[in-house]
Amino acid sequence: MRNDRRLWLKALAALPIFSALPALADSLETIRQRGRLRVAVYNDFPPYAMAGGKGIDADIARAIAGKLGLTAEIVGYNADEDMNDDLRNMVWKGHYLGAQPSDVMMHVPVDEHLARANDKVRIFGSYHLETLALARNPERVPHALAGSAAVALEIFTREKIGVETASLADSFLLGVLNGRLRENVVHFKTVAEAAKGMAEGKVAAVLAPRAELEAALKGQDKAVLDSPKFPELKVDHWPLGMAVKVEEQALAEAIGSALADLKKDGTIAAIFKRHGISHQPA
Repeated sequence: MRNDRRLWLKALAALPIFSALPALADSLETIRQRGRLRVAVYNDFPPYAMAGGKGIDADIARAIAGKLGLTAEIVGYNADEDMNDDLRNMVWKGHYLGAQPSDVMMHVPVDEHLARANDKVRIFGSYHLETLALARNPERVPHALAGSAAVALEIFTREKIGVETASLADSFLLGVLNGRLRENVVHFKTVAEAAKGMAEGKVAAVLAPRAELEAALKGQDKAVLDSPKFPELKVDHWPLGMAVKVEEQALAEAIGSALADLKKDGTIAAIFKRHGISHQPA
């Protein structure tokens, strides 16, 4: 299921061990000889990755590969139960059903707890600061949310709010205010479906990652997008980066250097702008 679990919220459990044959991502020297950088992205994850090798993560991957004199081979993977599983499947081992790992994985939270829990990968290269945001129907939620959750979220004891199932927003809203909002938290499979639910009047607002909301709200001219801050929410932003196998230091350094150049010359910001998404440097 494509949701915030892949970020790292439920990702610190021990890694399961499978009996699949070993499958190794390639070293920088081998990649250069091959001429292609194999890049892992999530399937069906707008605006970051979509069918046909489209999306922000895919475009950044192509720009990095170009800087290295390589062609990007964009490979889509389905999200697993948590980020630990995704790192195993996409980077350091491969899926037990046979999918091979890639040389580098996009959309990995640059987080010290996640890094400590996954010593088989090297996490680096932040390219965007993702944040939680609130999309609201101003006729039903007329003012931006401010103050503590007890004050700001009181309106959702009367109005319904949409979330993606098993996401950061979902966990927060179900637990805050001693569970008083539970009856008014409406679950959707994706952020896009939640935004559609708001357009249809099923919910008055949606809480989700900002970039996903911006992509899902295209065409909804009446919707207002805010960035509320709740003291009770410990994590409301996270830098997005990449991961390679832990021993591939040379590959990480080469990609990091290419990324630094792409940040400096404005390419990364331009990619976000082309997709209609607000870029937040990390």
